Amino acid sequence: MSRGLALLALAIGALAGMEIASLGVLKPLENRLLDAFVKRRAALLAPDPDIVLVSIDEKSLANMQAQAGRWPWPRVVHAELVEGLAAQKPRAIVFDLAFAESDILRPQDDDAFAATVSEHANTYFPLIRLPKADDARGDRIADVAGLLGIARSARADPEARIALIPPRVLRTQDWRVGLISFAEDADGVGRRYLLREVVAGWHVPSLPARVAMDLGYPVPDADSIVLAWRGPARAFARVSYSDLYEDFGRSQRVRRADEFTGKIVIVGTDATALHDLRVTPIDSVHPGPEILATALDNLKNARHMRYAPPGWALGLAAALLLGLYAAFQRGVDVRFTGAGLAAATAAALWASWLLIGHLVLLPVLTPLAAAWTFYGAAGLAEFLRERRARREAVAQFSRFVNPHVVRELLERGGVEVALRGAGQTREVTLLFSDIRGFTTLSETRRPEEVVALLNRYFSLQVDVVFHHGGSLDKFIGDCIMALWGAPLDDPQHARHAVACALDMADALQAFKRELGAQQPDFDVGIGIHSGAAVVGLIGSDKRREYTAIGDTVNLASRIEGLTKEAQRRILVSRETMERCADAFDFVSCGTFQAKGRAQPVELFEPRRKP
Repeated sequence: MSRGLALLALAIGALAGMEIASLGVLKPLENRLLDAFVKRRAALLAPDPDIVLVSIDEKSLANMQAQAGRWPWPRVVHAELVEGLAAQKPRAIVFDLAFAESDILRPQDDDAFAATVSEHANTYFPLIRLPKADDARGDRIADVAGLLGIARSARADPEARIALIPPRVLRTQDWRVGLISFAEDADGVGRRYLLREVVAGWHVPSLPARVAMDLGYPVPDADSIVLAWRGPARAFARVSYSDLYEDFGRSQRVRRADEFTGKIVIVGTDATALHDLRVTPIDSVHPGPEILATALDNLKNARHMRYAPPGWALGLAAALLLGLYAAFQRGVDVRFTGAGLAAATAAALWASWLLIGHLVLLPVLTPLAAAWTFYGAAGLAEFLRERRARREAVAQFSRFVNPHVVRELLERGGVEVALRGAGQTREVTLLFSDIRGFTTLSETRRPEEVVALLNRYFSLQVDVVFHHGGSLDKFIGDCIMALWGAPLDDPQHARHAVACALDMADALQAFKRELGAQQPDFDVGIGIHSGAAVVGLIGSDKRREYTAIGDTVNLASRIEGLTKEAQRRILVSRETMERCADAFDFVSCGTFQAKGRAQPVELFEPRRKP
């Protein structure tokens, strides 16, 4: 057992290590768990108020039709917006809109937009990255690096090419651009934002990284960051594009003149019809401009998420497996071990939740899955071992005692424990059932037939006893002695014994039908009495029997003997009748003188309630 347990722990630990290091089978579930924590944590926070969105929402698309027509609007509209915003001196105006193609129908509008942008050096635009397969037909990076803000590293290939689309409607000197790559993970959820794309040693910055560098914010020396979200989706301060545009066109403006002073303003689409929606841990339809705003928030405030090193998850898995191995090795109750593992699971989840508040993502699902797998496998092995031991014990002890006593011995921890409990005085109900007409039956049939019939009868009646929760004490010749209230506790022992007697009478009728009309005298007498008796394992060292002794037992046997005199099949004492008078109807049969007793005994015949 010990060697097998150790091998099981090592195998599951090795599998957990492979999962953490490379397999990633549980990664989607791990991500979902961390996403849930991130979302709950984010709901407790507010985004940076100095980052504001100018949103092209459904309202703007509807309200701007009269002035600008259907989307896309003439670039002169954006020029007027830039002039209105720039007048309030924002730190930056960041467009999350691509201006890659010229408006061939309205070239003068493009010229007006380009001229306006030239006057404001704090405007920024997206740089579109084409598929890598197109790089061979793209521009030579060394030729466009200065125009696009591409940084050269020591390993840069001077002949490398890249396929990019800059905002061609602008003048080249105004190409303050960056990539807007929000990469989705394998499960389709975006959690990271690109800081740079490295192409043949050239570093192409992302739009938020470009803005952050120009504004003097530190940018991590990494290709991407895991976004630290603040607030639910659409939590950033936002203004509808149409509201702002209309206010800029009024001679008497109603909005504050310093509404955007010192702020980073992001202009982007929020309308569902414009399809700039992404799946994030926060929302399944998260607007793209708000994701860009979150990346800028992270860089501006130097706060972004990071994953804990894999060693932490490996250490947690090892600690849990080691603790479980020690518990099973020392024979700790499986229920206590399970409770301890449940507590450890809650603690690990709580720690993961708390660490997210410190911008650390600690995956705990794989270590917990490994621990619960080991617990389940080891618990099953322990259960099978105990079941095998119980079967062996039943096979051994059933030669001496009835199955109820075997279960009692096992529940108490074995024979020795039960022996220490021998001699208990308990309230019980005794039932004696004796066959009438057995002598006549044995005289008319061959011995082997008699034994077969007797075994069949006893099997039927014992099944009834067990069905009503009784313990078969013993067979005394052709008499059955049954017991309720010991060894198993039964507060309704009298009720169950009487119900059993009535069902035994029914089983007798079925048995008599099997015998046919040849044995009309075959019948039984059943006597029942309730009271205190001494119960326990009684006998010699070589053979012991769980039984009851005392006056209650003797009187139950005497009552069974009086059934023939009273011409009743079932008789119970007043003590039994009073314990279950509400469950049955009882007919008084008078008083009788029981052998060995000075006082007569009042007896009753039980009947089922109609």
